[in-house]
Amino acid sequence: MLALVGGASAEAASRKNDRGLEARLRHHIEVLASDDFGGREPGTDGEAKTLRYLGRQWFDIGLVSGTNDPANEWFSPVTLVAREPATSSSQFYRKSARAPLVPSEMLVLTSGKRGMVRRAPLLFVGNLAAEALTRNQLAGRIVVLLDGSDETDAALGGRQNAFLAMGAAAVLTVLDGARSFDEIVARRNRSGYALAQDSTGGDLEAFISAASMEAMLAGLPDTLRSLEAASRRADFQPMTLGLTASLEATTRSTTIHTHNLVGKLRGLHPEAGAVLFVAHWDHFGTCGEAPAEDLICNGAIDNASGVAALTEVARQLAKGPPLDRDVYFLSTTAEELGLLGAHAFAEDPPVPLEQIVAAFNIDSDAIAPKGTPFAIVGKGMTGLDADIAKVAHKEGLRLLDSDAANEFVRRQDGWALLQHDIPAVMVTTAYGDMDDMRRYYDTNYHRPSDDLSHGLELGGEMDDVRMLAALGRWFGDARNRPAPRPDTK
Repeated sequence: MLALVGGASAEAASRKNDRGLEARLRHHIEVLASDDFGGREPGTDGEAKTLRYLGRQWFDIGLVSGTNDPANEWFSPVTLVAREPATSSSQFYRKSARAPLVPSEMLVLTSGKRGMVRRAPLLFVGNLAAEALTRNQLAGRIVVLLDGSDETDAALGGRQNAFLAMGAAAVLTVLDGARSFDEIVARRNRSGYALAQDSTGGDLEAFISAASMEAMLAGLPDTLRSLEAASRRADFQPMTLGLTASLEATTRSTTIHTHNLVGKLRGLHPEAGAVLFVAHWDHFGTCGEAPAEDLICNGAIDNASGVAALTEVARQLAKGPPLDRDVYFLSTTAEELGLLGAHAFAEDPPVPLEQIVAAFNIDSDAIAPKGTPFAIVGKGMTGLDADIAKVAHKEGLRLLDSDAANEFVRRQDGWALLQHDIPAVMVTTAYGDMDDMRRYYDTNYHRPSDDLSHGLELGGEMDDVRMLAALGRWFGDARNRPAPRPDTK
């Protein structure tokens, strides 16, 4: 009878703890995703409100500043530059004569304040990848690509960037596929964001319509149709086109001063390394368009829910016994602008990167119901998987053996950390049912409808907090050190 009473008492305590956790998660999300925070856009009053709220929460939990900078305790400055295209000019030449060009069907862009190339020869590579050429073939030349209509925008951008990285003077893409010139102009004339740098130069990439390219080739041995046919042959080799070009582009820039929030739970033996938990606080601010009434992108799921879970993981670890390793809690800015806050952290870290034994990103957490199995976003890309499996087994939680969630690995801060050799993954129920996640992407993701009007599914998020806190305790123990990355010794 006493055992039954004791068991019932423990179960009641567990239910009470669950209710308390659910209430705190709900409160964090309701505050951070409220209209009063304006969509948490970097550099706005919404940022100031967000960081003040989180800073108070973390201080009350018992964290200390993790910046190691007395001049900027808690708040680590990140300077961004927003650039939008300003001017675009181009001229093509056949020997000394100008080639015909329709200026309205040619767009030149630069990644810096100003990019320029003068009378550079054109090298047609069709659909070849950069790896098929040598740096000597590319140096000082404008590479001419075909659009490749079966490529995604990201794949095309990756191919363009690869040629630039190999030393091409510029990349000119002929829009002979499904993408129209007007579509490219509409998309690429938006602002782009980067971490602020002193350099004024920038890479040059250009786009030309198929009709304008055809007109420019008139009178030369090759037509656009013959070039397309040549590029499909198995023995195709890059071809010079008998044309040179001068390209120039400039941008208008705006500087944005924003911040990462960094807290720390001190360990008994910080020399043993550190554990890192991450969730981005930023969203898009006002992103709807009139005449719609709802214009604010509140980001309730993306990523008020992730920041809420991050805060509650900190609470769970802070109220437990001291850990051996320091545990850092990082809430990043500008994730939505290209994972820039995570890159800024890795480029100027408060602890040497090689001392971070494990990093766990938390993003878009309030998706799955309680009991959904866990997925690892980044499975197979670090040495963490075996230890994560041990912790899941110990906690009685289900862990998927699939790597299907890796489809999304490049879309979250963990990817930026991986690029700096930090072993980073997401361990979450949010990707435990891919249909649920895809439904969110297809409906409310990055839209004003990601707000508090739908109610909040917090069952899976509560499981995530439990799992992540257990991972924090596991990796916070100096006796546990994960295996090296699969591609290292």
